[in-house]
Amino acid sequence: MKQYQCRTIMEGRRFSVTVPGSKSITNRALLLGALAKGKSRLNGVLFSDDSRVFMKALEEIGFQVNIDVDNACVEIEGLGGRLPESVKERKVYVGSAGTAARFLTAMLALSGQKYLVDSSDQMKERPMEPLLRALEELGAQIEYLERPYAFPFRILGRADVNPEKVDLNIDASSQFLSALLLSAVMCPKGVTIHLTGNRNAKAYVTISMKMMAEFGVQTEQLDENTYRVLSGQEYKSREYQIEPDVSAACYFYAIAAITGNEAKVMHVHKTTTQGDIKFLDVLEQMGCQVCEEEDGIVLRGVRREQKLKAISVKMSDFSDQTMTLAAIAPFADDKVEIEGVEHIRRQESDRLRGIVMELRRMGISCEEREDGVTIYPGEVKPAVIETYEDHRMAMAFAVTGCRVEGIVIDNPMCCKKTFENYFEVLTNLDLTTKMVTE
Repeated sequence: MKQYQCRTIMEGRRFSVTVPGSKSITNRALLLGALAKGKSRLNGVLFSDDSRVFMKALEEIGFQVNIDVDNACVEIEGLGGRLPESVKERKVYVGSAGTAARFLTAMLALSGQKYLVDSSDQMKERPMEPLLRALEELGAQIEYLERPYAFPFRILGRADVNPEKVDLNIDASSQFLSALLLSAVMCPKGVTIHLTGNRNAKAYVTISMKMMAEFGVQTEQLDENTYRVLSGQEYKSREYQIEPDVSAACYFYAIAAITGNEAKVMHVHKTTTQGDIKFLDVLEQMGCQVCEEEDGIVLRGVRREQKLKAISVKMSDFSDQTMTLAAIAPFADDKVEIEGVEHIRRQESDRLRGIVMELRRMGISCEEREDGVTIYPGEVKPAVIETYEDHRMAMAFAVTGCRVEGIVIDNPMCCKKTFENYFEVLTNLDLTTKMVTE
C-alpha cells in the first residue's frame, strides 16, 4: 500500500476496537525474560517491526526464543543475568527500534563479551551518546566504526572497574535511564544513577521500575534525580500478561473526539502505568466525556457544531500523543498550544517540524517553537500527508481524515513499526451501532 485514502466517519455512532499489546511493555518484557533465570512466558505480545527486531536480536545474541504469533505468545529461556557465551564476536542488529537500540546496548555492554552492534540509517542519527558515555564509565570498552557515540560500534568487553555511581543525561530520551536500570543487575556492586540536565519526564521509567519489581528486582528512588539498584538481586522467570498499547488506543479516542462519536478500546484501564493515558485527561478538558467500563474505557466526543475546547498543555510525559493532538487541533474553538516536547525532534523524524509542515499543507496556520507548537483552528483542505518514515505521523494524521474529505496518507505502511494492521482496523471500524443519546 503506497497511499491510504482516508474516509470520513458519520456522526452519532458507537464503535469498539481491540489494539495490539504495548510496544513499550513488550520490549521491556522481552529484555526481562532474557535476564531472568529460567523460562518466561509472555502473553499478549505485540508483533510489529520493532518487536520482531528485538526478538531477532535476542536470537542473534544466542537466547532460545520460541515465538507463537497466532497466540501472541513468546517464551524465552533466561540465564539469570548472564548472556550466552561465544568464542567469537556476535553480530546484533537493532534496526530502527529505539527500545532495542538502547536496552540491548546496555545489556551487551555490561556483559563483558564481544559484539558488533549495527542499526538502520535512521537509528544512526538518533541520540545514543549519553547512554554510551555512562556505559563507558561502568567499564564498557567500545570502538566506534563510523562516528563517535553512534551506530555501528564494537563492544570489546568490560574493564575490571565497577563504579557504584554514574551520571546520566536523559534530555534526549528517558530510554537511557530505563536501559541502565533494567540491566543494572549485571553490575556486581549494584549502581546508583544520578540524572543531570533539565528533563524530568519519566513516565516510561515508571513502567520500567514496575516491571522490574514484577520480575523480582527492586529499584530505589532516593530523590527526584537519583535511582539505585542494589547488588545481589536476580530476575525471576514468570508468566506475564502484556497490556494493550494505550498509545495506539489514543488514535481511536481522538477519532471519536472530532467526529461526534463514541469509542471503546477494549481492555484499556486507568490503572495502567503507560503515560499516554494522560491524553484522555486532555480530551476531557477539550469537552469529551470519558467513562471506564469493566472491559475498557469509553470516550464520547463533542458534537461537531460545538467544537473542541482550546487547550494549552505540557506533553513531556506523553509526547507520543503530540501528533495526535496536533491532528485534531484544527477542530478546536481557539488556538491549541503544545509545549515541553523538544526531545521529539530527535525521534523517528523531527516530529515538531513534521507537524508544522503537514498542518500547513492542509491550510492550517501554526507557529513552531523549539519545544512545541501553537496551532490555530481553521478549514482543513485536501492534502497528501508526508509521513517521513514515521509511524506516528501516519497514524495521527489519518485521524484528521476521518473528519474531512481529501486526506491521503503517503507511505502508510511505516505504521508496521508498532501497529501492523492499523489502516485495516481503521477501514473496518464497525459503525453500524448508533450512539445512545442522553
